[in-house]
Amino acid sequence: MNNQLSLQNNLYPLLLKEISDSPATLYYKGIWDEHIFTHCLAVVGSRNMTQYGKRVVDQVIGEVAASGITIVSGFMYGIDAQAHKAAVDAGGKTIAVMPCGIERIHPAYQEDLYNTIQETGGLIISEWDGDSMPAKWTFPKRNRIVAGLAQATLVVEAGLESGSLITAAFAKKFGRRVFAVPGPITSEVSKGTAKLVQEGASLVMGADDILAYFGKKQRMQKNTVRQKSDDPVEQSILDTLGSDVIEIDWIARKIGMPVAKVGTALSLMELRGVVSEENGKYYVN
Repeated sequence: MNNQLSLQNNLYPLLLKEISDSPATLYYKGIWDEHIFTHCLAVVGSRNMTQYGKRVVDQVIGEVAASGITIVSGFMYGIDAQAHKAAVDAGGKTIAVMPCGIERIHPAYQEDLYNTIQETGGLIISEWDGDSMPAKWTFPKRNRIVAGLAQATLVVEAGLESGSLITAAFAKKFGRRVFAVPGPITSEVSKGTAKLVQEGASLVMGADDILAYFGKKQRMQKNTVRQKSDDPVEQSILDTLGSDVIEIDWIARKIGMPVAKVGTALSLMELRGVVSEENGKYYVN
């Protein structure tokens, strides 16, 4: 079921009311609870999400959402969708702002996420009624709402031409805090975040940087249980990987073992779900 709120309605989000181009009407799906807007963090980033970006979102956004901060994003695949998922998985609330009519699920294959957001107390929001298709111009229009709903915006990964930088620009224009996650300078999706830091965005090294801004008590460090193995080769691999993402050749050199032997061990570890591989690089689950 979808409903609507006019700009004059007392339940209309106060932060969004402050921006110069507030939507005259907000259409929404889900149960409207004004408390969901008390503390909001917009999270945006590249559609070409890397494994590094995914791990950052899962770790940082999961903890931020679990603290009671609502995660706002644009529902697109990549960082947006992962931010919504991380919030839901952490038992938190999330708001998806659509670039199309409220009746349209875009992208369509994310129907499960669309429904899960509502089922877990979150909201689907759009300034357009019906099932109108997104257009090139509707995405930046959507981005101003994403930034306008939140006290701060976090950019996880972004290229120099990324729409995420448009959202960050809106946040800056609205007088809101902009956070950026550092990344490898060799990565195209880290160049946009590096540019934001150069321009004064607050660099994020972990969830505590964001929690402190919202005046939330910094959570105790999770008592992370490190993976252990009775097999000395596997344990050497786990110690080498730590929290990094590393190629097999480098692992073999580091622990002084033949690549074939390391490869066999990694294959067995992957089958058991201890490690995963992406683009020839391994990391601990």
